[in-house]
Amino acid sequence: MRILLAGGAGFVGSHLGARLLDQGHQLSIVDNLITGRAANLHALETNHAGARLDIRIEDVCALSRFDDPLDAVLHLASPASPVDYLRHPVETLEAGATATRRLLEIARAKSARFLLASTSEVYGDPLEHPQHETYWGHVNPVGPRSVYDEAKRFAEAMATAYARHHGTAVRIARIFNTYGPGMRLDDGRIVPTFISQALRGESITVFGNGSQTRSFCYVDDLVSGLLALLWSDVEGPVNLGAPDEHTVLEMAHYVIQHTNSSSTILHLRLPDDDPRVRRPSIERARLMLGWEPRTTLKQGIAHTVRDLAARLAAGEPANGSNGTPCHGNGDAKNHAIVPEVILRSRSADGVAGEAGRADRARG
Repeated sequence: MRILLAGGAGFVGSHLGARLLDQGHQLSIVDNLITGRAANLHALETNHAGARLDIRIEDVCALSRFDDPLDAVLHLASPASPVDYLRHPVETLEAGATATRRLLEIARAKSARFLLASTSEVYGDPLEHPQHETYWGHVNPVGPRSVYDEAKRFAEAMATAYARHHGTAVRIARIFNTYGPGMRLDDGRIVPTFISQALRGESITVFGNGSQTRSFCYVDDLVSGLLALLWSDVEGPVNLGAPDEHTVLEMAHYVIQHTNSSSTILHLRLPDDDPRVRRPSIERARLMLGWEPRTTLKQGIAHTVRDLAARLAAGEPANGSNGTPCHGNGDAKNHAIVPEVILRSRSADGVAGEAGRADRARG
């Protein structure tokens, strides 16, 4: 199959790209490296030397055409952690609006199926627990997290409109907390933050009293769910995540134990609109996709600890993202995007060289 993957330099996107290449698909990746890692792209090229892989360092918001035939368009292009979407609020909204429209138009023109990576954040601070796909959510439309919550809610509405009006084959995945190797050290989400702090012997920062709950799905399991949904005939949103839940404080102690760390707990003020509970109902995924997570928390944390420990030992800087925002000054009318660079796999320059130029463009 011929597949366009937007956001392939990101955490989930790079794992999904690797799986697609392992399966023999022809893959084109578009990413502007606003939060993605050039190292992820380099690893895809290095580990899949014989694969049919094209990489474009380009703003998906400016992607107006795609000349090659396509069977599927996968939209994973968006800042996804609170650290990132609070740093890039306008770009996050653009990813949910403009980028979604651009990619849907490409999918429609190519008669390709379209997969939207949505989020459990569409449920906001839920009043229903666990959260089913039929729940409409409890979201503050003007709160600090709204730039991400509402971007994804709009993206779902746009994708659904294309399905109804144009007959586009749309698949919507509502992704719950996911973790695993390859996350940025400064990602800001619970698992990489706690592990990095524990490995450095720093205090583990827990917001509030830590009683808020989350579920944690290992990235390999999530990728399996995304692909099962992509090639299925299932219409409407589908929750993908781990059906069990843990308090944030439990996770902090769990990480300390499994890293043999001397770290202590440091409680900080709870951010505004931080969800109190978060756990998916995955009955729809089980019934219609035959999917559920297989990796235990112990196995997944062990894999993630080994990865982060190796990268810390190698001296990887905390800030592992590259590139510039879609709109450098936050003004939606000022398109200060990275100039388009098309990277062909195993090209003379290579991913690392282009990423370096993008970094210098950032200043």
